[in-house]
Amino acid sequence: MRNRSGLIALITADIVSAVGSRISVLALPWLVLITTGSPAKMGLVAAAEMIPYLITGVFATPLADRFGLRRTSICTDIGSAVAMAAIAAAPKLGFGALLVLVAVIGALRGVGDRVKNALIRPMAELAGAKLIRVTSSYEGLSRGATLLGAPLAGVLIAQFGVTTAIWIDAATFAICAVIVLALVRPPAPAEPAVPPEREPYLTALSGGFRYLRQDQRLAGMVMIIFALNLFSNAGTAVFIPLWINEHLHSANALGLAIGAFAAGALIGNILFTAVATRLPLQLAFVVGAVISGAPRLFALGLSDSLLLVCVISLLSGVGLAAVNPVLGAMLYERVPVALQTRVIGLVGSLCFAGLPIGALLAGQGTALLGLTNALLVAAGICLVVTLIPVVRWTPSTAEEVPSDPQRA
Repeated sequence: MRNRSGLIALITADIVSAVGSRISVLALPWLVLITTGSPAKMGLVAAAEMIPYLITGVFATPLADRFGLRRTSICTDIGSAVAMAAIAAAPKLGFGALLVLVAVIGALRGVGDRVKNALIRPMAELAGAKLIRVTSSYEGLSRGATLLGAPLAGVLIAQFGVTTAIWIDAATFAICAVIVLALVRPPAPAEPAVPPEREPYLTALSGGFRYLRQDQRLAGMVMIIFALNLFSNAGTAVFIPLWINEHLHSANALGLAIGAFAAGALIGNILFTAVATRLPLQLAFVVGAVISGAPRLFALGLSDSLLLVCVISLLSGVGLAAVNPVLGAMLYERVPVALQTRVIGLVGSLCFAGLPIGALLAGQGTALLGLTNALLVAAGICLVVTLIPVVRWTPSTAEEVPSDPQRA
């Protein structure tokens, strides 16, 4: 239990941070709206956080390896807490200063989230836990935190005001730092007989890119998740609201269509966690990717039935539950320990990059082709991308996750 407590503490800290981040996703734009009244500035605030988040998730990871993953996690959470508290303490400090603070928070979160991901493997091995079960449980808890954070933010803003919501977000970062400081103790790596020379920064950074380029299996999985994120956000941000407005004219229907997918993901995660150790993981990844992407877009493009769309969205969410956990387990198993922080950071940023691109392309595609044609084109492309492994991942090149009972 003492060995497992560190793993539980690490995941708990990350979930607390995720809830706080979901609060800020709503609270910060709301603060901008009530202080400036500008929708354009709301979008700038979101971009000011996301762009540094993606950049530091790649370019700061070699520095995190040097500084130490645990120390980096603690320091980035403390820095995020201080920056968020500064926003809460001076809500009228000016839009330029707000952008700077939000960018600092995004930059710190980018590297902080990646080092927490990298810490999961040593903590899971210390606990004697199976990695696929850990990654699947972590995915389900993260989705639960996302679902909890948004309505919680709405309640906090409505009942106590946006400033209080931001203070609470600052507190979540501080709590996360305390949990990691007090309870997360990763095992010390074995000391080599001859201390290795410190790699130059650019050499260390390029190591992650070089490894991912050489591992075609992982690179293919990243491409597929990038595409799934792209099309998922295209649906959530553009396609589904337009489809609801065109066919049903009901905000309640919008909640049902999006909520069905989220509910399916949670249900699927529970099921997948229970049976993951008995499944061929790469097959589960491929099937899950095919189910989770194109069918929902085809349903929107070919039907005006809310019931059909909700049912298929639910099933698509169930399929998605296998995708991220398998990628996580493959990263921990295939990537050398010395490169994991860098590769995980690169993979995370590449996968997240699909989110803003999807919304942009969906808007432009709908304006050019019309909603139905844009949906069908998107569905076709998504289907082709997710079917690529069926063609390229032949039995002769397939490599399943190692079956070591401590690490499978």
